[in-house]
Amino acid sequence: MYDWFDHFDLAVDRHEYAGTSNAGFSTLLRVGGARVAMAELDLCKLVGRVGDKTLILGRSASPFSSGALEGALLKAALHSVYDFDDAIYLAAGPFQRFWSSKRAWLASVQAADVVIAGNENLAEEASKHRSEVVLIPSCVEPSNYTQKASYELAEYPRAVWIGSPSTESYLTELSAVLMELNAKHGLRVTVISAGNASLGPLDSIIDRQDWDPGTFASQIASADVGLMPLPDTPFTRGKCSYKLLQYAAAGLPVVGTGIGANSSVIPRLGGFVANNSVEWTDAIDGVIEMSARERLSMGGRARAGVQKHYSFDAWSTQWMGAVGISPKTPGP
Repeated sequence: MYDWFDHFDLAVDRHEYAGTSNAGFSTLLRVGGARVAMAELDLCKLVGRVGDKTLILGRSASPFSSGALEGALLKAALHSVYDFDDAIYLAAGPFQRFWSSKRAWLASVQAADVVIAGNENLAEEASKHRSEVVLIPSCVEPSNYTQKASYELAEYPRAVWIGSPSTESYLTELSAVLMELNAKHGLRVTVISAGNASLGPLDSIIDRQDWDPGTFASQIASADVGLMPLPDTPFTRGKCSYKLLQYAAAGLPVVGTGIGANSSVIPRLGGFVANNSVEWTDAIDGVIEMSARERLSMGGRARAGVQKHYSFDAWSTQWMGAVGISPKTPGP
């Protein structure tokens, strides 16, 4: 959402739970009970202050809500938008009995004036509960990404994966493939994440980089191919292919599992769909074996595909229509 605000240079009143980038329980334990209590109080006060405003809610308002707070906020606003890009209605965990993400999601979908869903699977699920659902895919600003400068391989070819600690384990499904390509070509893998958990045998060929807003784009551009493996689960079918868009914005050839949004995104980026070990091996090996000119061409198609299908410019009309504001008016 913030990228959209930046794109249109909108002034917005931001409300981030307890001033954190996420509201995971480990994060909240670190910030302390006083800040959590203040965050809950601030949200309750906010209900009474949005009657003349556009309110855009992403995912959820509070980790300690089963939808009552989200519903109150969205109903109180002059115009309300609920934006989600993950299958959060499938969330499971030890606290779901008390604070249900599914119920919070449902209350938000039903209360908002407009629902923005990040892909077809998510839009289909939301449409079971209301009619005003707008599909706007995850977008990137290609100009914000460092463009890959050289397509000649360095001493060792390099793949890249970017994501969160919770999904790093998806890489282990490629352990045999990546180890085989390391033995054949010396392939190494850059992992851009906040995690440090062991990934088993892959640890010997992985170079970790902490995610940082000032460096991640150049780290992506230093690789030769971007990877997005996914297991086939109801949750991953709700993924919005953001990794692939980031790789493509940097001009990288991309390879990903053809699940959920990936199945339509990858062809538009000129990448390779890989659904089993043989296909993954052939795809990555194929990129490595290409000439620099062929990798340049493949990376150029990827970047052009992002610009045409998944840039903010491509979807600006739909987003502004859903939010109900124009670039010249005050923001939400």
